[in-house]
Amino acid sequence: MTISELTPQPSEKVAFKLSSFKIVPKLSGCYILTTFNNEILYIGLTDCLYSRFQQHLDNPEKTNPTKIGKAVWFYYLLYDVNNLPKLERTWINQYVSNNGELPVLNKINSPVG
Repeated sequence: MTISELTPQPSEKVAFKLSSFKIVPKLSGCYILTTFNNEILYIGLTDCLYSRFQQHLDNPEKTNPTKIGKAVWFYYLLYDVNNLPKLERTWINQYVSNNGELPVLNKINSPVG
């Protein structure tokens, strides 16, 4: 499944590499790691996109190639911290509905609540 199939669409995109971290805001939002062809690898949420971006760059699981490709893009949508779980759950549900499983780098489903 590609990023273009999600609703709502993430509004921002940066390269998933060290030189891009300065561009990512220190605000809350939901984000998606994708391959060069925008295949979704991971869906997450955070109260600080800037910090989470750096954490993922330091995690070999997120930077090494997967069975469908390597993380190249970091898409995000700035979002109210109180509604982050709902947006993450929406995106994950759309992915699971389309693919029958979680994105390859997601280990657990988003909590309900």
